[in-house]
Amino acid sequence: MPRFDDPTAPRGPIGDHIWPFLAAIATSSNDAIVGKDRTGKVTYWNAAAERLFGYPASEIIGQSIRRIIPPHRIVEEMSILDRVGQGEHLAHFETERITKDGRTIPVSLTLSPILGHDQTVIGISDIARDLSETQHFNGVLQQREALLSTILDSNPDGLVVIDESGMIEFFSRAAERMFGYGAAEVIGRNVSMLMPEPYATAHDGYLRRYRDTGQRRIIGIGRVVAGRRKDGTTFPMDLQIGEANVPGKRCFTGFVRDLTDREDRDRRLAELQAELMHVARLSELGQMASALAHEVNQPLTAVANYLRGMRRLLDDNSHPLLRQGLEKVAEQAERARGIVGSLRRLVKKEEHPRTAEDLEALVIETAALVLAGKNRRVALSLDIASDAQIAFVDRVQVQQVLLNLMRNAIEAMERSPEQRLKVSAQAIGERIEIAVTDTGPGLSDAVRARLFQPFVTTKAEGLGVGLSICRTIVEAHDGQLTVASEAGKGTTFLFSVPVNPPAPAFDLPT
Repeated sequence: MPRFDDPTAPRGPIGDHIWPFLAAIATSSNDAIVGKDRTGKVTYWNAAAERLFGYPASEIIGQSIRRIIPPHRIVEEMSILDRVGQGEHLAHFETERITKDGRTIPVSLTLSPILGHDQTVIGISDIARDLSETQHFNGVLQQREALLSTILDSNPDGLVVIDESGMIEFFSRAAERMFGYGAAEVIGRNVSMLMPEPYATAHDGYLRRYRDTGQRRIIGIGRVVAGRRKDGTTFPMDLQIGEANVPGKRCFTGFVRDLTDREDRDRRLAELQAELMHVARLSELGQMASALAHEVNQPLTAVANYLRGMRRLLDDNSHPLLRQGLEKVAEQAERARGIVGSLRRLVKKEEHPRTAEDLEALVIETAALVLAGKNRRVALSLDIASDAQIAFVDRVQVQQVLLNLMRNAIEAMERSPEQRLKVSAQAIGERIEIAVTDTGPGLSDAVRARLFQPFVTTKAEGLGVGLSICRTIVEAHDGQLTVASEAGKGTTFLFSVPVNPPAPAFDLPT
């Protein structure tokens, strides 16, 4: 590039105006602009080049460009001179240069040939941009990305990020290990692939409802749900959902903890099971004590009376040992009656607090407990009406009823070719009617007539108190537990729970 006061610069009506304009641009540019001839001798050096390389123009013009070329870049510079000297343009060519104080700095070069009047290459223009800050920023960014990646990879909890439509955008290493998929297999696909039914079908509806209404029913709330691995097996997991807003889009983060083989799983499931079974144990003991007192007291009384009658038939002086033995047996029969009565008095019903509960969440959590970790072929479907979302119940007791009915339904379908379990709920007046339906073999009329009686069971190892307890719980909620069954087609258990708390009782003035 000729110097701007060079006599070879273009002149004439156009050149006289254009050339000073171009000179002003080059002088004020923030990029270093260097002109050199085809041998590498510096012919132009603007103010930005002075600041970048440390050489004033008066010191560098006329000198070889090699003064700022690192020794290991000399061959590269010779190649550049040759290529651009033949008319080639090079853009964003990253290399290194040496400053006057000896520092090696990264630069990005744009190199163009300078043409003479006869269109032959008479020099080369270098536009150099310092990459030090850019590389420093990129280095810091890479370090942060590496740190974040390391943190995510070392976190035992899986992280899944989805967009508003449910498509997976990020899948951590822990998530890969947990679900058995590689990130490349799931990114760009719907997150429902990681869920068993009925969660998979219902998931997009949850997203749409959130987008349409803004109701944050799942954001920031931990819940136990079921996940589906690549091999089709299901497992219980603790799911925490968050929302993130990035420029131009909104996404959702799901932190997933596998509860299958961890102490947290054992503790969490144990807590849930303990809550569910606590009422069951108390109710079961009460039912057993009541049934035992009713069924056993009369035979024990009869035994005691017969024994005393037999003792009186004996002469006072005959068979003293036999009389003594009969008296001891009668005493033990009375003692047995006392034990049964004490057991019945020991177990007393307690009032449990009732609260407004999300019925759908209650059913989903119960289903996760019933199905998690079991290699079953059961297809579960939920149909919770929009007006049947909230019920005013004792959460633990109603979950115990659902757990018992769903578990019974699954066991009843073990040999059925089609195993479908449906849980539905609809509002009827001030109550919600819940139905648990299976496709098992159904119940005979004889079994159905005695089904809710204590100690009546269709299982070889069952105690026959589960449904009796369920009926007691439902009746405590002012409802009824009923059953409808058709041989060969399945069974449906129906019960209802209140929507609102009971009205307070007021004493009438006297």
